[in-house]
Order: sequence, then C-alpha cells, then structure tokens
Amino acid sequence: MTAAASSASSAASSSAGPPQALRAHSFNAAAAQYAANRPSYPPALFDTLAELAGRPLAGARTVDVGAGTGIATALLHERGAEVLAVEPGEGMAAEFRRTLPHIPLVRGNGNALPVADAHADLLTYAQAWHWTDPARAVPEALRVLRPGGALALWWNTDALDVEWIAEATDRASRFFGVDLTVEKDKATRRFRQADPSGRLRFDRRTVRWSRRVPADTHLANVGSHSLLLVSPEERTAAFLEEERRHLLKVFPDGLVEETYDVLLLVATRP
Repeated sequence: MTAAASSASSAASSSAGPPQALRAHSFNAAAAQYAANRPSYPPALFDTLAELAGRPLAGARTVDVGAGTGIATALLHERGAEVLAVEPGEGMAAEFRRTLPHIPLVRGNGNALPVADAHADLLTYAQAWHWTDPARAVPEALRVLRPGGALALWWNTDALDVEWIAEATDRASRFFGVDLTVEKDKATRRFRQADPSGRLRFDRRTVRWSRRVPADTHLANVGSHSLLLVSPEERTAAFLEEERRHLLKVFPDGLVEETYDVLLLVATRP
C-alpha cells in the first residue's frame, strides 16, 4: 500500500472519513486499475505463513476471503494450495474470473461464508479482514476451519521510517482533511482488534519488502484506494498531480521505490 493509500485505510474508522460501506463498494468500479497497479506480496510472506500455520501450503485446502482481483489467490495457488476464492464485489469478481478462470470463485463475504463446516486447512484474508465484522467473522472462521486449521490475516503497510513515504502520508492527511490515526501504531491496533472476543491467539510477524515501479504505476496504485475512489474526481486528480511533482523531485528517473511492511497475523483453530 502506498503512503497516501495507507493513510486512507487508517482513516476507515475515523468519523471524519467517508462511510465504511461506501468505501468497501468503491473498488468494484476500479477493479482493472486495482489489478494492474496494486502491489503483490513477497515470497518470504508465504514462507512465514507456512511456518506459523504449521504445515506446507502445497495441498492445503484454502479459502481466500475478500479475494478481490486475485492477487493473493494466485500466489497461494502457485504455492500448490487448493484455493477457493470468496469475493463480495461484482466488479472485483468479474476481474478475477477474467484473469484467473482456472481458480474457483464464489460470491460471499467473511461475515457469512458460503463454505461447509470444517472445510478448510487455511482461511486467508489479504487486505480484507478490516472490511468484516469480527463479531461475526471470527465464529465463521472457527466454523469453516477444521481442527488445527489456521486463520491468516495480512496487510501491506507503508514503511513510515522511509522519509519520502512519511512525507507523502502527511500530505495526504492535510489534503483530504481526515483525522488519520498515527501510522506507527497501526500494527498494534490491528493485532488487538483482529479478534476483540479473545477467542483466537494470534502470532504476529512483519515482513519488509519493496518494489520499483514507474511513477504512473505508483500514482495509479494510490488512486485505487478507497479514500480516493470515493472523493470527487477532480479533487483526486488534483491530489495525484501534486503527488507526481513531489515524486519526481525524489525520483527524477521516474522510477519509484515503494517500501512495505507486511503485517501477518496467524491463529490456529483448537
């Protein structure tokens, strides 16, 4: 997630930000942009996931919830997992089926999974758990997982110790006028809120990685996040144009190095 977009996701629960439901549905109209420009995930994430789950991904009966356009689903499939994707959004599901027709997908969400009891060895949420209601999603996870199965949640988050990313986050906060939660507390907050009931015991790991992309790709990635998608088009365009000027001062060759910390939470069903 880019600096501006990370700030946007942090504001999801802010009273100053757009409603959660509006932001959740905003991705459907931008599914192709999302698929083409969002960052992927590093191999080390899946190595760590297998370690914490206590089993290899190869052969694992996996349900990837909030699959979106299939970024995580495809990587799980490449690792040999037997993946069923679950996605609520019509536009995202259509993009998924266009690019990954060989992987089964059903419409649904984490609050009411269209999956049989004790079906899964692994239940995954990539950038998606924060769109659920944990009071409903945790019991659903426990229902769908077999005994010993694992629930895995992860998010690409910005590396705010990188100066240009911290500065871009500050600019996004000022421009959109939202009450952004302090980013350095994001990992602790998500860890504590993953299961407010305390029924699950999560192990937490952080995996740092980076990618170098053209400025256009970086800006399209920023623009694919919900805070920008629900903002007036002319306002978003003005923000992105201003960001381009700042980026080209830092990266005059037009190649932007985005640095991420993937926060991974894994809990095993008793």
